[in-house]
Amino acid sequence: MNPRSDLLDLTPTALMALANAGFVKRAQKDVAAGLLPALEIDDAGTVIARYDDGCVTRLPVGVTLREADCSCGATAMCRHRVTLVLAWQAQATSAQVSTDAAPAADEYWSPSSFDLHALAQVLPPTVFEQAERLCAAGPLVTVHPWRSAEAPPMAQLPMCSVRFFVRNAIAHARCDCRQGGSCAHLIVAIRAFVLAEQAGALTDARTVQLSPPGTADADPVRQALHADLDALLLSLWLDGAAQPLLAVAAQLQALRRRVMALGWCWVDDALRELLQLLQARHARSSRYAPQALLVAAAGVWARLHAASALSAQPLPRLPAAQLLGIGVQGSVALDRLRLVALGTALWRDEQYEGAAMLWADPDTQALTVMERQWPLDPERSQALVERRVAGHPLRQLAASQVLTQGATRSANGQLDITAQRQHTGVLPLSPRAWDELGHPLRQSSPTALARYLETQVPAFAQPRMAAAGVAGEAVGSFHVVQLDDAQVIALGWDPVAQTLHGCLHSSSDDSGDAPVPLWLYQPHRAVAPATVDTLARALQGEFGQLRAVAGTAQRHAGQLRMLPLALLTDRQAVVLQVATASEPVLLPTLRPPQTAAAQALEGVTELLALLLEQGLRHQHSGAWERLQASAQALQLAGMGDAARQLRGLRAALAPDQRGALLQRLGALVLMLQGLSQALPVSAHSPMLDPDPVATESA
Repeated sequence: MNPRSDLLDLTPTALMALANAGFVKRAQKDVAAGLLPALEIDDAGTVIARYDDGCVTRLPVGVTLREADCSCGATAMCRHRVTLVLAWQAQATSAQVSTDAAPAADEYWSPSSFDLHALAQVLPPTVFEQAERLCAAGPLVTVHPWRSAEAPPMAQLPMCSVRFFVRNAIAHARCDCRQGGSCAHLIVAIRAFVLAEQAGALTDARTVQLSPPGTADADPVRQALHADLDALLLSLWLDGAAQPLLAVAAQLQALRRRVMALGWCWVDDALRELLQLLQARHARSSRYAPQALLVAAAGVWARLHAASALSAQPLPRLPAAQLLGIGVQGSVALDRLRLVALGTALWRDEQYEGAAMLWADPDTQALTVMERQWPLDPERSQALVERRVAGHPLRQLAASQVLTQGATRSANGQLDITAQRQHTGVLPLSPRAWDELGHPLRQSSPTALARYLETQVPAFAQPRMAAAGVAGEAVGSFHVVQLDDAQVIALGWDPVAQTLHGCLHSSSDDSGDAPVPLWLYQPHRAVAPATVDTLARALQGEFGQLRAVAGTAQRHAGQLRMLPLALLTDRQAVVLQVATASEPVLLPTLRPPQTAAAQALEGVTELLALLLEQGLRHQHSGAWERLQASAQALQLAGMGDAARQLRGLRAALAPDQRGALLQRLGALVLMLQGLSQALPVSAHSPMLDPDPVATESA
């Protein structure tokens, strides 16, 4: 048996996570060239490497690579530490060291096998005390079992992720918090694996709640808060989003304080989004969209009522804490972080302008958003994309890979990077930069994306993600879709909706399912006027063959739709909203085909969004006549339940029926969303107008 078999299990991927890709690639080249250090091992199991340049590196048992002693003087990581591991592996291979007594590298194992009592002897007591406090908050942890040497066990905590690379050495576990390992998150992760395996064999990802707090004493408080939240939502429906903001904002802020006192972090985040949309409407911000407000209001109601139902009769895979966001408060400082840009959304209102930059962490597949805003200065000639973020121009950051040691991340994916430039390095986004991203963030084809979206629980039952609300026009989840074999079968401009539409068609994927067309759409945006033309040129192949697209996707009204923020071609990255202005592109008129059912659902959704804006109590006969016509359209399309709910809306305004009005409205919006997502994807060919029009704003 190899006395340091733990070093044999460290794959290049694991070493990149524990060190960095540059050191690993340099060490691999040295080993391949035969530039190996002289190795020895002492009686205590310490591996000693002596290099030709005079450096000596020592790696004792139970010590992390970062804590290994090296005479080169590096304060953190160095190539000598990484080369020691690779050289030890090369020596074991050449000497054919027997490892029969060690576990096979391809044999299943679980972090639950680590002894917490033994760990308590080597970690400071404060680490276990902090772990107890974290567990007492009742956080939800998703554990991913061992798949292979390249897919080791991982635990996703609300603010960070812990990966276990070696089965018999906890020192090589990696947490992406600032400590990097030997931290309280490590203890929480092991306890989560133990708890998950107590529920049965762990064959797939499983979410568990640690130390759920008692709720009996808080029931009256919860019920009172729930009633007050319902009252606020009902008043919003009755008086509309156009009512004076001052009173509504004060009520929302007071309710948010009460929500956070109970630790309902996702409810607080949903209320924050609702308040931001209301503020955006009054500030005439480009971030506002009526249907986004409709979805946000219905989502708050649905999250609260679903959590109440689950508290009475919990489901094993969907605890009430997951809907409420219990145990996910705060943020965590991150260690070395590598980020890949996925696009940027710009916005502007009457007082401010800003940007939301989306990033993915290839190591943990975490999706993050970094937001910045600046006061609007009409006398300032510098463009928004030239503003500086973390010491770099926004235009450069939006199309880059970032290496940083000064980042913090919250549970919903909000990211902040220090402005100190020396802590952040920037590299251009290469055409293969998204290849390291995995499922579910990255989908292999539009068909795979449609299949994934079809299986997801509603948005109100999922953890809150800041990326979902980055683009105000879009409602859905953010994804990267591979388009290696996709062909653009339709591309045109809708001058009425001021929207570019493009339809991409891929061959069938590995499952053999019929290919699903992907519709890209891009409304004209005054804050980013070159976006539409840049997307048109990209779809026409001006920047090279399309490889992938990143944006907010949803199954909607019989279509798989995506609002793109960035594309990768075989030559470059194209970040749409930071592109420079260009001449309008001449395109045919194009309106995506819709079935009668899809048109009926679109019409009702637009009507409800209008009613929420104006307020139900301020409607006149014309609106109610339109409502009855919409109900008739739903009836003719075979959606009788939705039609009946819509017809009864006016009667529910009566004082004696007012108690059920909010439930009727919330259930109706959710029903329409479900029907829209359930419509089969249309296979109709798009109709093109042969007379081209320019893609410029009217």
